[in-house]
Amino acid sequence: MKNSPTIRDIILAPGNGSFFYDDQTAIRAGAAHDGFRYLGAARTPGFTTIRMPSRSLGIGLVLSDDVIVWGDMMGVQYSGAGGRDPVFQVDTIEALTRSVVIPRLLGADVSNFLGACERVFAYHEDKRLPLAIEYGVSQALLRAAADHARTTLAEVICSEFYLPVPDKPVPIYAQSGDSRELNVDKMILKSVDVLPHGLINSREKFGVSGEKFRDFVKWVAKRTTEIGEPGYHPVLHFDVYGWIGLEIGMEAQKIADFIARLADDVPGYRLHIECPADFGSTEAQLEEYAKIVALLDRRGTEARVVVDERCNTLDEIRLFARSKAAHLVQIKMPDVGSIADSARGVLVCKENGVGAYLGGSCTETDLSARAAVNIAVATQADMMLAKPGMGVDEGISIVGNEQSRLISILNYRNSQNSLQNGRAASA
Repeated sequence: MKNSPTIRDIILAPGNGSFFYDDQTAIRAGAAHDGFRYLGAARTPGFTTIRMPSRSLGIGLVLSDDVIVWGDMMGVQYSGAGGRDPVFQVDTIEALTRSVVIPRLLGADVSNFLGACERVFAYHEDKRLPLAIEYGVSQALLRAAADHARTTLAEVICSEFYLPVPDKPVPIYAQSGDSRELNVDKMILKSVDVLPHGLINSREKFGVSGEKFRDFVKWVAKRTTEIGEPGYHPVLHFDVYGWIGLEIGMEAQKIADFIARLADDVPGYRLHIECPADFGSTEAQLEEYAKIVALLDRRGTEARVVVDERCNTLDEIRLFARSKAAHLVQIKMPDVGSIADSARGVLVCKENGVGAYLGGSCTETDLSARAAVNIAVATQADMMLAKPGMGVDEGISIVGNEQSRLISILNYRNSQNSLQNGRAASA
């Protein structure tokens, strides 16, 4: 093994995310489409238009042995909503990175991933660094540790968190964007494990009393049997962006009744409903989601509630998991910050018997998506998002191929270790 490398220089590379940043408040208020853009004024601070191209900032760590490893900083699609950090501004993030983060990185020993994260992500002026910085820099630090150890990123996580090296893939979940019907067909033809997200983010898509949404759910289930391979039976996962609460009412009983009826519409399918309502604060979300979960559990349905909004940081993930205020928690990685905390989030969920969905955003990059796969496999999350982008094919390819390569490497190493142990035992 090489001597412990340090960081001797830093490179920054402005780049593009894989989709757009969207002003959720303006969209929820009924902003009209004009082709791909939205009409009207932005409502969320930091947005200059309702839909803005997503940007990223790559950070390259030049190690003492001249190897350069990278990570990508960015925000999520609905930045500034649901308690999230403001929309990502490259110039602002770059200035803070240069003034605060780079001095902390220079000379750091990157052989200890968790130790390096703790040093670099210390509070600045009594505040946490922007989570986009934590997210991108931690990707680079993990790659530096893996380069030093001559292992995969997943094996570094297993070593740091004392986890067994896995040999099983994690189910992949794809999101459709607005091209719902076309992209559902793509997902089914590719036998995606979990589908389709659906982007039910407006009254137009949800329908009066939710009838339009119910019809869509039934159509997706029917379509899986019409064009899917024999025996194909995916989990059905829909993100409704709070519209059950907005349209049906902000009462746990009414929301649970609606979700239970949805489950009855598609018998035999596991049904995930993400963000059935947004109660406006973490405390209210925690209390009301716990009621919805308890009501559904008493009914014994195949419906599961997934929390996203108001459950962003590791501390909030811990609160929801311990309170059983969701059946699954979306660990939205750019909102969590350091990917070390995303790994902790999965483990916290598993410790409390709550499902862990390692998610993220369509605005991410190929680099951050590949790092996420390693976290998901190492911690054995219950499912992970096919990202980045909204094109379906690209996300499935990037995440699916990275996972296939990773599992093949881990299985190869396991077989080599078994072979060596067998030779040693017979010697």
